[in-house]
Amino acid sequence: MSTPEETLNRILHAVADPTRRKILHALKERGACSIDKNVGLCASDIEARVHLSQPTISHHMSILIKAGLVQGKKLGQWVWYRRNEPALRDFARTLRENL
Repeated sequence: MSTPEETLNRILHAVADPTRRKILHALKERGACSIDKNVGLCASDIEARVHLSQPTISHHMSILIKAGLVQGKKLGQWVWYRRNEPALRDFARTLRENL
């Protein structure tokens, strides 16, 4: 179990990278997925928005998931990603309270 400080450090590391912020922004778009508007985005959808290779996207998604900012759900062959809005709200509140 992580301490609150370790959790905050992991989240700050995740959002410090401009590419990961672009990914979070892409995941924020409503109805962004071309297949199903309610499942989120798959890696290829994210690739098209941030113009990076699939392995690079996977690396960034791993960091965002470990930080708790993104959730992934495997459906068939694909992993669908969506933002963890409660975690993002908690992070914003923590920044307001501590900085």
